[in-house]
Amino acid sequence: MEQALQVNINDFDYKLPDERIAKYPLEERDASKLLVMHDSKISHTIFRNISELLPSDSLLVFNDTKVIKARLHFQKETGSRIEIFCLEPIYPVDYSLALGAKTKCSWKFFVGNNKKWKTDDLTKQLQIGNNNISLSASKVNNLGNAFEILFQWDNPDVIFSEILEVLGNIPIPPYLNRESESIDDKRYQTIYSKYKGSVAAPTAGLHFTDEVLESIKQKNICTESVTLHVGAGTFQPVKAEVISDHKMHTEHFVITKQNVKAFITYFGNITLVGTTSVRTLESFIQIAIQIFNNPTKSDNEFFISQWEAYDEKNFKFADKTKELMQNALDWMTQNDFDNLNCATQIMIFPGYRFRLTDRLITNFHQPKSTLLLLLAAYIGDDWKKVYNYALDNDFRFLSYGDSCLFF
Repeated sequence: MEQALQVNINDFDYKLPDERIAKYPLEERDASKLLVMHDSKISHTIFRNISELLPSDSLLVFNDTKVIKARLHFQKETGSRIEIFCLEPIYPVDYSLALGAKTKCSWKFFVGNNKKWKTDDLTKQLQIGNNNISLSASKVNNLGNAFEILFQWDNPDVIFSEILEVLGNIPIPPYLNRESESIDDKRYQTIYSKYKGSVAAPTAGLHFTDEVLESIKQKNICTESVTLHVGAGTFQPVKAEVISDHKMHTEHFVITKQNVKAFITYFGNITLVGTTSVRTLESFIQIAIQIFNNPTKSDNEFFISQWEAYDEKNFKFADKTKELMQNALDWMTQNDFDNLNCATQIMIFPGYRFRLTDRLITNFHQPKSTLLLLLAAYIGDDWKKVYNYALDNDFRFLSYGDSCLFF
């Protein structure tokens, strides 16, 4: 463990020319290139052919989170523009309750041009459908590099998600170096997105189309959806020189009984769509360990800390993944829980042992990022060969870029 924590982030750097970053999506989602690495051998095809590469009678897991219009702009009477960027709800803490709030809610926000916003409230007059509302935003607490901001409005017929739809913009990644446009409202969402809460898209899923999903169904590949709300921390590069000094961001996810049953049925034959699905399933194993160690736990709220998966006392469970999942399923049944509500800080980097990731579909990631570390944990130093191949063969990088399949 101590040796693993000394992994140097500079070993996960590469030169990414700006022109290789895809600034816009392709006209057709499934026309993206697909790099394929199998047994360390690299080839490439088109993403719409992906069902040909996945085994029949296997499981494919998606993240069905939906991106909210999290970037809001206000203008003070002095003319100063203030940008606030939703991160996660504080009150109510549940995403669905916060987005459905009827007169007030508070969220954690980044604030742009913060020096121009002292103690006065920001206000906005909005028309939403047939309703006119007066909206105010006030700082409640300083949270280090962010703030708790309280929103209040004067019409209970309007819920907060409707306010975001009218007032907000889709928060496309900062490395695109452009403002969001109407195309992003649709294309920066997966076609299967369902539950609102993310401030960044699970981009590996952006390539799927109805036709691709139908070809997957025809091959008798089972599909399941988990929900992890992607946070802004996914864009933050690792600034610490060694991994042990990096503080991982927290993301919230939900696992259902149906999910767990599928993980057990298809154990050893699971394809995960995106690093967010990986974080979800690998975190679930830590939850299963918590349940095993505390069978009298009476609530379904869980938290996984950054280094928990590397705790030596959990090594005894290394070859008991399926048994742990069955025990967790039995515990959910006994306690009449249909789902688990979880928060995770798990950090996956070289040295990690994967439990539920048999195949991985993912995009190309930023240099020195936690997402690249996760990939390197999965395929080892082959990541350098993969990225050199992609750079030499005109692949498009990052959120709107091309895709990879590793197995």
